[in-house]
Formats: sequence, C-alpha cells, structure tokens
Amino acid sequence: MAHRSLHVRDTHFKLVDYIKLCLKIPKTVTATVAHCAALKFGALAHLPTLTSLLTVYSKAGDFTSSRDLFDEIRSRDVIAWNAIVAASLANNCYRTAMDFLGKMYKAQTGFDSTTLLLMVSASLHNKNFDQGRAIHCVSVKSGMLVDISLGNALIDMYAKCGDLNSSECLYEEMEGKDVVSWNSIMRGCLYNSDPEKALYYFKRMAFSEETADSVSLSSTISASSSLGELALGHSIHGLGIKLGYKNGSHVSVANSLITLYSQCEDVKAAETVFREIALKDIVSWNAMMEGFATNGMISEVFDLLVEMQTVGSLQADMATLTTILPLCAELRLSREGGAIHGFAIQRQMVSGHVMLVNSLIDMYSKCNLVEKAELLFNSTVEKDSVSWNAMISGYSLNRYFNKAQNLFREMLHWGPSCSSSTVFAILSSCNSLNSLQFGKSVHCWQLKSGFFNHILLINSLMHMYINCGDLESSFSMLHQNSALADIASWNTLVVGCVRCGHFREALETFILMRHEPPFKFDSITLVSVFSACANLELFNLGKSLHGLALRSPFGSDTRVQNSLITMYGRCRDINSARVVFKFCSIPSLCSWNCMISALSHNKESRGVLELFRHLQFEPNEITLVCVLSACTQISLLRHGKQVHAYVFRTGIQDNFSYQEKSESSWNSMISAYGYHGKGEKAIKLFHEMCESGTRVSKSTFVSLLSACSHSGLVRQGLWYYECMLEKYGVQPETEHQVYVVDMLGRSGRMDEAYEFAKGCDSSGVWGTLLSACNYHGELMLGKQIAQRLFQLEPQNVGYYISLSNMYVAAGSWKDATDLRQSIQDLGLRKTVAYSLIDVGS
Repeated sequence: MAHRSLHVRDTHFKLVDYIKLCLKIPKTVTATVAHCAALKFGALAHLPTLTSLLTVYSKAGDFTSSRDLFDEIRSRDVIAWNAIVAASLANNCYRTAMDFLGKMYKAQTGFDSTTLLLMVSASLHNKNFDQGRAIHCVSVKSGMLVDISLGNALIDMYAKCGDLNSSECLYEEMEGKDVVSWNSIMRGCLYNSDPEKALYYFKRMAFSEETADSVSLSSTISASSSLGELALGHSIHGLGIKLGYKNGSHVSVANSLITLYSQCEDVKAAETVFREIALKDIVSWNAMMEGFATNGMISEVFDLLVEMQTVGSLQADMATLTTILPLCAELRLSREGGAIHGFAIQRQMVSGHVMLVNSLIDMYSKCNLVEKAELLFNSTVEKDSVSWNAMISGYSLNRYFNKAQNLFREMLHWGPSCSSSTVFAILSSCNSLNSLQFGKSVHCWQLKSGFFNHILLINSLMHMYINCGDLESSFSMLHQNSALADIASWNTLVVGCVRCGHFREALETFILMRHEPPFKFDSITLVSVFSACANLELFNLGKSLHGLALRSPFGSDTRVQNSLITMYGRCRDINSARVVFKFCSIPSLCSWNCMISALSHNKESRGVLELFRHLQFEPNEITLVCVLSACTQISLLRHGKQVHAYVFRTGIQDNFSYQEKSESSWNSMISAYGYHGKGEKAIKLFHEMCESGTRVSKSTFVSLLSACSHSGLVRQGLWYYECMLEKYGVQPETEHQVYVVDMLGRSGRMDEAYEFAKGCDSSGVWGTLLSACNYHGELMLGKQIAQRLFQLEPQNVGYYISLSNMYVAAGSWKDATDLRQSIQDLGLRKTVAYSLIDVGS
C-alpha cells in the first residue's frame, strides 16, 4: 500500500497500526473490535484500512466477513482485488478465487505481478495446467516476470503439474534468483522423483552467491535419503551445523536428518538428532516413530508414543496414527489397534478423515476382526476407492470370498471408479475351482476397463488361474505376454504351482525358464524348485540344482539353504542336510526348525532332542511341533509333558487358536482316530470340518486316507481319493497314493494295488506294495516290484531285506542266500536297531 496517498487523520494511522498488530495473531474477536472502531471513526472510507481489515478476517478464518467487507468497497483498486483473491485462496475457496479474478478482469482495473502470482496459485490448486501456461505468457508479455516471486511461483507450478522440463527452462531464463528460486527448483525435482537433479542444483547453489537456508538443507537431505546416500547426508549435516541450523529454531532440518538416518538404518544417529532438538514439533516425533517402525523396533514406537503424550505434551495427529496402525495390522496387534481407534473417536478424528478410516479397516481385517472392519466400512459415509479396495481385500484375506465378490459387484454399480488395486484385491478371492468362472469374468472386465498395461496385473491373473486349477490359461497368458514377462512372471508360475501342489508342473516351468534367453533366476525361484524336488523326492535333480545354486550369488542365501535342508531331509539324505546346516551363512530359527524337522521326518528322534537342547533361539510353535513328533516316535511321554508345560508357561498356546479350531487341529484329530482304528469317527469329523468352513488341504486327506487304511474302510477311502481334486480342489500326491496302495494291499486286493502303482513313479508307493506282497506271501509279484525298486533306489537296503524275507518265507533258501551275498557285495548295511529306556525323573 506504499504507493497510495494517505491523507487521513491521526486516528486512522493508529487504527491501521492496531490492525497490523491484529494480523500477527489473527482472531475473529480482535478483527471485530477493529471493525467497530473503524465504523466509529468513519475509517471504512479509507481503502487501506478496509483492505487490511478484510485480510484480518480472512486470516482468522472468517471468510464470510471478508466477502461482506469487499462488497462494501465502491472504488476497488488492484490491491483490494488482490486482497479478496488472496483471502479466497487462504480459505481453500479456489473456485471462488477464480470467480473474483474473472470479475476483476471485467472491471478493467488492471493487474500487477501480485495478481499474476495469485492466479498461478489458483491454477495450481484447480489443477488447470493450461491456464498456468497462459499466465506465464501474460507475465512475459507484460514484462512482469522480472518479479522474482512470480518467477518462483511459476517454477513451482510447472513442477507440481509434472512438467519439470519447463520448470528448469524457466529457472535458467530468470535473470535474478534468490534462495527461494533455488529451493523451488530443488523441491520441484524431488516432487518429480528426481533426487539426483535436486542434488545437482544444490551443488550449483553452493558455488553461487546464495547461502543455503533451512529449506535448502531439508530438500538436500531428503534427496540424500531417497538415494540412500548416507555419506552425503553426513556432509549436509556438517554444513547445517556450520551454518547454525543445529538449534531448535530450525527443527525442519533436524526432522529431515531423522528420516535420512532412519532410512539408512542408522537408528542410533537418528535418535541422537531427535534427542538434541530443544523444541520438538509433532513432525519430529512422527519422524522418529516412523524411523523405529522402518527398522523393526516396534516396542520403541509405542514407548515413544507414550513419551510424546507425557513428556512432550503433544497429542497424536493423523500422521501419527497412520504410522502406527500399519504396525498393528502387520503384527496383528488388535488390542493396540483398537485403543488407537478409541483415541481417534475421542478426539473426533475419524469423521471426515477417510485415510484414517482406511487404515483402521485394513488393521481390523489383518487382525482377523473382519466384522469390525465391515461395521466401520458400512458406517462411513465418505468412502473412496481405497476404502472399497481395503474391504474387498479384507474379505478375501479372511476367506469370505463370496462377500468379497459381492462387494466388488456393488462397487461396480455404486462405488467410485476402480483402480489396479481393485483388481489385485478381487483376484485374491479366486483361489479354488469354484471361483474359476468368476475369475474369468474379472479378467474380461479388466480387459474392457483397460487395466492390462502392467506386468504386475498379468502376474496376478496368472496366479489366479493357477489357484483355480486352470494351469493351461496361466501358461497361455505367459506365452501371450512373453515380451513383457520378467523374472517375477516366471516365479509367479513356479511358486503358484508349488503352493497348489503341482510340483511336476513347477519343475517343467523352471526348465522352460532356463531355455528363455537370458536365463535369470533368484532365491525365490530356487526355494520353490527345491520344494518341488522335496515333495516329489527327486534326490538327483535336487542335488544338481544345489550345484546350480552354489555357482550363483544365491547359494549363500539363508532361505535357499533352509529349503536345501528340507529337500535333503525329505529325500532321506540326512547327512547332506547336516552339512548344509553346518555351513549356513546366517542360521536363523527357521534354519534350526528345518534341521529339526528333517531329523524328525527321518525318524531320528534322538537327534531331534539333542539338537533341541542346543537350540540358540527361543523356540516357536513349529519347533515344538517337531519335538512333540519326535517324542511320539519313541513314546517319550515325560518329555512330551515337559514341552506341553513349556507351551503354557511361555504363552505360545495363544498362537494355536484353541477357541477356533485351525486346520492342523482338525487334521491331528482325524489322524488320531485313524491311528486307533476309529475310521468311522475320522470320516464323521472330516465332514464336520468341511461344514465348519475350514479349508481342507493335502494334509487333511493324508490323515483321512490313513484312517481308512488302518480301519479297513477300503471303499470309502477309494471314493475320497477319487473325488479329492474334483470336489475338494486338492491335487493327489505321493503321500495319498501310498495310502491307497496300503489300503488295497492290507485288504488283499493285490492286483488292484499293482495296477494303481503302475501309474506312479514314487519309490514310496512301490515300497508300500512290496510290504503288502511280503505280508500276503506274493513272491512272484514281490520279485517284480523289488527289481523296480532296486533301479529307483539302489542304495536302500530295506528293499533287499524285504525280498530276502519273502524268499525265506517261501522256502527259497538259495535265493535268500544269494540275495544276502549281493547285499554284502554292494556294501549295503542295515541300520542298527536300538532300544531306548527313559530313566529320568
């Protein structure tokens, strides 16, 4: 207002001074007092007074009074128009601001650089990029681009509209630059995910006449953080100390440093910076909590939250809650998540904050509290696409597949526009043969909607088809999109086949993968193929793939080593499993569990107990299950009771979900009935399991077929085997085939057992049939089967001894003697038997 003529009385000058004082701490009450005084002294005719009063009302949040005052102005100049436009923008009334600018143009009062700056701000908020370019043209034509503030605003506008190139061109063309100019271009680079360029401009700034301020340092630290450049971050930290930005008055620099050190995994340095801040703001606390969370220090996050509310006297804001809720979701901390929900309700933070609602829906869903998530979703009036996606995903995660699919249909009719996240959420609900038709319809909808330009979506569809048992469609999709396919695409097929029990198909996919130039694989690929070899007991192939792993960078990967231990254990080469375990790079609890499980699988119960005694980690439920299995194998009831007591003493029983029976609980009980010859009860329990909605798996059918075999329920057992895939979606495997042969052999139906075994390549199936021949004295058939087993497993002495015993039982002593001599010539030895007596108290 310096260019205005101020021919007013002294009282007017005092009133203007008072209004300027009100602008420092704007409140509606003080604005009203100033307004009354202006009326009393007749100062409303004084345009500067009226304009200043309008601004006070605006900053106090009373935009209505600002508009009313503006309507009273009869002779409006450029400054008055600028004031009302600025007031509109300050109160987030962006369309209103554009309306005033239109009226200003019609009033022909002219404009200045401030007007153009306000127009740039309005265009940016309305996301009107074309209008912003037009303002740039007007600025050049009118010669007002010499105003550095206007140039800085245009740089910021271009960057935030995604046109970093224009932003840089304008920056280079500007004759005069200040520190804000440098900050604008650096922040523009960061906004467009180009931290390297941000660092480039900071280096240029260091050689210019401008000195970096707190914004410059914060931007550069953020760029270093994005690039993981800890050494550069240290340099900027040192520069900040040198320039005097260490004290609490420049907390933004310290907050950026906390984020940098946290992302570079130097939490100790981050906490040191945090503790040095004299006057911490909410961003400081949130940054430190995020740092702890990123580095897995969960208890420290909650401790800091309590400290913030007690020592710091600050209340959690939206950023705080949305930092902590994902932790509660991932770790299934339902009580803590519920407490945060209660806090948010108490502070009236839930209503109108859809991001918080979405985080709560996700948290409840992942904590298996889908009813609470559903209640929150249904009670929320303002839902965005993330809300719908979170609820659909929550239904799928908790196996409410029909509800997920119905909600998806509802979203198509009434909800917001779908996104690629919607596709991922709904496809996860298609995981059985019954969902195949729905999955195909989603595929069609996806094609029509244009969500097919990203490899992740293609991979997700392939995974869906595998889950639904349509391997042909999955392979077809990979073939059709071979140009886009990456290692994740091949892994999708390999991993999906393994998870769904299609082990041979997984290995065939891996072979195809090896023939695709250039051949690439990773630890995920190796873990999956080793799992397939383990399930099919393909020892030689597994050993050759072990060699491939050792020649790659992934041979030292702990997950690969763990899968090797399991593979060797399943293939009954326990010595190789021990060697891998001995030379594990960084053995974890999972490594110990794999070794203990391998020993248990090979009936080396004493080895299990010995290894358990030397366990270097706190055991989890998997460890204890394996130890209990070993106790069962050698009937050590006392040791089993000790493990049971340990379970209750440590609270691990909370992981076993006693109130809601898990799949393993049902399987164990079915197996127990079968072990004691109560096959009818096992079958009845199996049907109760299906009616309860619990998913049946290959383990369920192992227990069921075992029960039928032990109880002589051959007809029922064969029926369940025949309908495993068609009715229950479980692919028959070697373990199931073993029990079919066992039940046929036990009942003396040797011809049927032999015909069934001819379709199997597993030594386990043929070994079971050989035992049946021995039991029933079927010498001729036994000789044929033994010869086949000698080819499959020439080092397994048990098959030779079984045939020798058959010769003895049939009186063929010469054949028995010759076979015994062959055993000696081959250097085979039977495992020495032993007796175990538990003598402890």
